[in-house]
Amino acid sequence: MNRDIFWSPVAGVGIESLHLIEDSAGVAAESVVIGSVDGASFRVRYEVECDRQYHVQRVDVAALGRESESITLRADGEGKWTDGQGKEVSALNGCIDVDISATPFSNTLPIRRLELDQNESAEVQIAYIAVPELRVEATSQRYTCLDPIDEDGGRYRYESISSGFTAELPVDPDGLVIDYPGLFDRVSPS
Repeated sequence: MNRDIFWSPVAGVGIESLHLIEDSAGVAAESVVIGSVDGASFRVRYEVECDRQYHVQRVDVAALGRESESITLRADGEGKWTDGQGKEVSALNGCIDVDISATPFSNTLPIRRLELDQNESAEVQIAYIAVPELRVEATSQRYTCLDPIDEDGGRYRYESISSGFTAELPVDPDGLVIDYPGLFDRVSPS
């Protein structure tokens, strides 16, 4: 797979341009997101690398602009995380996936990794990265397969255990969100 995907927020202004490659080496996503939160604009660039089974190995998120900040996390796929200097990040122990708040791509990671059957659910621990402040914390989420992925796509229920937020997510045959009700819509680049 070698794809470019674009999403825009349902409310406010913004755009995300994601380039995704899946090959024999694993999965590599690179994206730029431009948007606003509470009236303040932001620009971030992120990279996510995973193995072939969608276990996160590396995450880099950088705020673009005058006050550039960045965060780098590395994961072993078994729930152990380190920062960019190799120091253990014990607050993320047990987290397998990453959720970058500004992108629906985050949902693809557990959807593809879990390979749930119809009506099957799984609760997962997530390294949540809030954008634009780049705050990192561990959270719990649940995914339920409503319609398994086939050549026409699939459908999943996402639940944030801590906030109670729930959404039904239609995905394409590659497990990428088509639209995220109330948050993001897929847009055509032309």
